[in-house]
Amino acid sequence: MTLPDSGGRFGEYGGRFAPETLMDTLTELEKAFLEAWADPDFKSEYHRLLADFVGRPSPLFAADRLSDRIGVRVLFKREDLNHTGAHKINNTIGQALLAQRMGKPRIIAETGAGQHGVATATAAALLGMRCQVYMGSKDIARQALNVYRMELLGTEVIPVTTGARTLKDAVSEAMRDWVASAGDTHYIIGSVVGPHPFPLSVREFQKVIGEELEEQLAGTPVDLIVACVGGGSNAIGIFFPFIGTEVELVGVEAGGEGIESGRHGASLSHGRPGVLHGAHTYLLQDEEGQVLEAHSASAGLDYPGVGPEHAYFKDAGLVRYESVTDVEALEAFHLVGELEGIIPALESAHAVAWVVREAKVLAGKTVVINMSGRGDKDVEQIREMEGG
Repeated sequence: MTLPDSGGRFGEYGGRFAPETLMDTLTELEKAFLEAWADPDFKSEYHRLLADFVGRPSPLFAADRLSDRIGVRVLFKREDLNHTGAHKINNTIGQALLAQRMGKPRIIAETGAGQHGVATATAAALLGMRCQVYMGSKDIARQALNVYRMELLGTEVIPVTTGARTLKDAVSEAMRDWVASAGDTHYIIGSVVGPHPFPLSVREFQKVIGEELEEQLAGTPVDLIVACVGGGSNAIGIFFPFIGTEVELVGVEAGGEGIESGRHGASLSHGRPGVLHGAHTYLLQDEEGQVLEAHSASAGLDYPGVGPEHAYFKDAGLVRYESVTDVEALEAFHLVGELEGIIPALESAHAVAWVVREAKVLAGKTVVINMSGRGDKDVEQIREMEGG
């Protein structure tokens, strides 16, 4: 894959739709990333920290009891076992090292479920950098534990009270901050979204997931790889090395309260192309082109857009995109805990839910599910949702 092109486009998607005041900063960032990623010393330090600090490689685990229950051989790629409990730290370590190389001592980020915020705070603390994280006030309420974790790590969490008070609004506020502070500040965006070079750089830091999986499979045939998709970084990370192979790739979006209700986050399955947060991609919008509010029980999937490379994969037929509802994800959340002793993140539970729902069609096949994060952060929210 040679994409994106020099303009940061994946086919017709991507690009750099940003204020003029950010264009020089984005050009500087692209140059710095390409130079760093070509520097063996930078890569060596990145991979050293992934091994010694993050705990990579993450294991490939045979979920035998779940497999027996549904009649599909299921393997979990255990990103939930990374330090901080999700795949997010693969990117934040790389981005923080890049910021340090560029001489920018202040870090900002956005977060929805809080996992990216915690991973950013962790990387900033490790490297001695100042850090502020923007988070929608709705997400602060449902992810209080992760807010406290960020504060314990020395990061200031800034509530966002505009709009739907969720991830989209946190991204918007972080972008506004960066426009005013780019001279000494690096924005660690949490997914493969935003203006070029973010979709490229985040993908490159996350593709370690799929590269490890290739080695762990060691020629063992796999029929499908399944991952949840919000912004899309965990999915890009595990899919990318398998693009164009015989392995079927399935991204699972948030069906929320049901597609017919209009309260969902399935931008690829039920959105239209437009521009959001600096990139041309699929997003949820009304007839006038106004961005619609996304909905998901999972804060990490509660986003009305998606990374532009996923939009390209959809149109090119390289990845299949489906959705599952909040109810289906909650059922899968409980099922994995009871059968495998693993409490998955609500985001990851969406991927499991799709495999469980399609088990009759998938009977006898081998499926890898990206267990993108652990569900400690969701336990209190789910207890309250279920009247506990």
